[in-house]
Amino acid sequence: MNKDILYNKKDRKILKKELAAESFNRITCSFYRYVAIENPSLSRDTLYKEWNQLQIFGRVYISHEGINAQVSCPEHKWNSFIKSINSYDAFKGIPVKRAVRDGRSFYKLVIKVKKEIVAYKISDEDYDMGSVGSHLNAQEFNDRLEKENAIAVDMRNYYESEVGKFEEAIIPDVDTSRELLPAVKKMLNGRESDPILLYCTGGIRCEKASSYLIKNGFKNVSQLNGGIIQYAHEVQEKGIRSKFRGKNFVFDERMGESITDDVIGKCHQCNTPADSHIDCGNDACHILFIQCKKCNTTYDGCCSKECKEFASLPIEEQRVLRKDPQKVVSKSRYSSKIKPKLRELRN
Repeated sequence: MNKDILYNKKDRKILKKELAAESFNRITCSFYRYVAIENPSLSRDTLYKEWNQLQIFGRVYISHEGINAQVSCPEHKWNSFIKSINSYDAFKGIPVKRAVRDGRSFYKLVIKVKKEIVAYKISDEDYDMGSVGSHLNAQEFNDRLEKENAIAVDMRNYYESEVGKFEEAIIPDVDTSRELLPAVKKMLNGRESDPILLYCTGGIRCEKASSYLIKNGFKNVSQLNGGIIQYAHEVQEKGIRSKFRGKNFVFDERMGESITDDVIGKCHQCNTPADSHIDCGNDACHILFIQCKKCNTTYDGCCSKECKEFASLPIEEQRVLRKDPQKVVSKSRYSSKIKPKLRELRN
């Protein structure tokens, strides 16, 4: 197979310019399935060739345990894309969740072969995908939240919950998926018989998480079917009261989609209400943080005064200074958290 059609090596600026020039609308969607895939590398190349021809953009992970995809499809090619997915026995009938709010989410197609489709990095002995938590629709999830001793657990990284969450949920203080399961297990110690309600963005993180908890002695584990995305659709379609407040964080160019009008986040620089995550405008930093409009203007989209000053230097001077990490960005660059305590750095 010609490798030239298996990877998109165009410059990011060119790709974004081409995306902006498109004359048609796109549909953002996601889907996943835990299913045995004998040859992930072959599947990866086959899917890339086929979906690239359909002008599909997005991020797709394939492994021996299944597929995890977040993609953007031209509206006029939607039926062809669904037909393509269903043409593979492993993916036939896979639930495809359309985004709550469409937008320019991706600008190229990336398909990677991974060891896991969610990087929990736990051993095979720690879970059994044949035994997962029961799936609840939006109304069932709301009703279950009202039960005595019920405990909702946000199975996302902490910075995702900063802009949106279920009112009653506990939030694990973790940055990465590999930290999540041990942290949740520790938080739930002593609650093995209580109703445990898991939720995440689209459902995939809850699948293995629920199996992990069941394997570790938790007796009453449920999960929100289709995650926050499906919940938002059902709330709108069926007139159900949303117990999720704020914005659903998404890992694409949109950075989030509003579920309710509530703004529960705070600017990491001035502490005023805000719910927009951005990457630091210093290309040598790119730390993820929440910034209000005023601070965005003050700091030129950067996380600190130091990063603003560095980003304003001529690019050739930046390249020279990058050889010495201590001269590149502010100390926020070396924080162990994705969100630094930026208020300490603002002056």
